[in-house]
Amino acid sequence: MKILHLLASPFWSGPAENVALLALAQREAGHEVTVAVDRRRTEVSSEEPGAPRFEALGLLDEGGLELSVKSPPWKVWGDTRRLRRMQVDVVHAHFTHDHLVARWGRPGGAVLIRSVHAPRSLRASLPAADAYTVPSSSLITKLVGKRVRVLPPLVDPLFRPAEDREELRRELGLKGEPLVGMVSTFQASRRHELAVEAFARLRQKKAGGRLVLVGDGGLVEPVREQVRRLGLEEGVTFAGYQKGEAFVRWLRALDEVWVLGLGNDWSARAAAQARACGVRVVAVDEGNLPSLADVLVEELTPEAVVAASESGARALVEHPSNASIAADVLALYEQARAER
Repeated sequence: MKILHLLASPFWSGPAENVALLALAQREAGHEVTVAVDRRRTEVSSEEPGAPRFEALGLLDEGGLELSVKSPPWKVWGDTRRLRRMQVDVVHAHFTHDHLVARWGRPGGAVLIRSVHAPRSLRASLPAADAYTVPSSSLITKLVGKRVRVLPPLVDPLFRPAEDREELRRELGLKGEPLVGMVSTFQASRRHELAVEAFARLRQKKAGGRLVLVGDGGLVEPVREQVRRLGLEEGVTFAGYQKGEAFVRWLRALDEVWVLGLGNDWSARAAAQARACGVRVVAVDEGNLPSLADVLVEELTPEAVVAASESGARALVEHPSNASIAADVLALYEQARAER
């Protein structure tokens, strides 16, 4: 099959990595796969741009689509006309803008698949598609009567346990036990403020504990101020934005990861990555997190986070391989094509 993924974002964040890994797995299964991204917004502030990543993987589509929510109407219309002329079997849309362009510009004979990455996209105005994917089983009931599959997070093979965790910690300059981390953008939905409050209580019991915050975002400075106000400067490390192998190293060094909220990708990829590295996952009951967490936080309070962390619980979770996830999505394509 010839598959075109539409991803109207200029960033290597949210579902971008999951889309890339899915496209790679589909290509490895023998299909011709490309990914079109937002080509209008080239200045992406502090966030890592996505186009160079997709280009390096040999996935970047060069069909001329601008595919941007910032495009004026005549450019969007141009995208629909350009898409309609493409020779593809599957158009897989990942954001609302992609879906609208594909809804009106679907090439003749192609099936249209829509991936819903966060529940806010499940509105009454959701355009029609031949099939859908959702990030967690809890959302299947929102698409009653539709052809739908769960699309779990795919995990890069780089994510595996450290060969020598203690040596890795020395290299990163990390000391403390337990080493607790958060690996996400500093935004309200991720609840860093709750994590710092919880860590303050945890450190009263375990004075050697350390909180490692990996990421950047608009709330970094307010969180730094909170850390200073609580007198936690000696126990909190701000690691900044990390990518590629550097990110994997920081994740491998941790004892456990706290995932206290999700952003615009409810597949909970960070939890799957942590598990692949042998890192314990403490998480809230949100999105796909219940299927990946070692223990769930019972309520959104510092005390509940500490209780979950101290429980020591471990869950046996067998996460599907990238190849098996891709095979399931390919089967969905085939079913949609057969029944169209």
